[in-house]
Amino acid sequence: MCLEIGNKVAVLDDVIEGIVTKIIKNEILIKTNDGLELWFDRSELVKIGVSQKELSKKVSVDRSMLSQKVKGLEKKKNSPFKKTKNEVVMEVDLHIEKLVKSKRGMDNYDILSIQMDTAKRKVEYCIQKRISKIIFIHGVGEGVLKSELHYLLNRYNVKYYDASYKEYGLGATEVYVFQN
Repeated sequence: MCLEIGNKVAVLDDVIEGIVTKIIKNEILIKTNDGLELWFDRSELVKIGVSQKELSKKVSVDRSMLSQKVKGLEKKKNSPFKKTKNEVVMEVDLHIEKLVKSKRGMDNYDILSIQMDTAKRKVEYCIQKRISKIIFIHGVGEGVLKSELHYLLNRYNVKYYDASYKEYGLGATEVYVFQN
């Protein structure tokens, strides 16, 4: 690259721009926009015609193209319902982190109460809306939530069993709601 005194240059690996003031073999002295004089190797500099700030002012953005790209990046909204084959399945995660913002100050009894209230509400909702399957994700743990959940499900006209091991592992129960 042919650099001459008076050329506007930028440093490759830094955010420094300036004007060439002196050239000695491969060493080039530039005076930065801040007034500092710094020595650089010829291979570290690149000649620029217009500053980066000026270039960014002249760039136009096609709004329609940008909005199409943003739409493509948007995530699908997480729905508690999952459609498999021709039936609607409701998925309910009973982990306390998914149910409340913070479990700070809560003991195990409070946590279990919130989880069981949620499970009860979801079962009654599915009965009312005629949703035939619910999957409760309770995790493995010590099995307290799972046993309490099974105790709750015995009160309803439902059939329950372990959910697909392939999809949920050991920490989920699938509930089939009988419809009249």
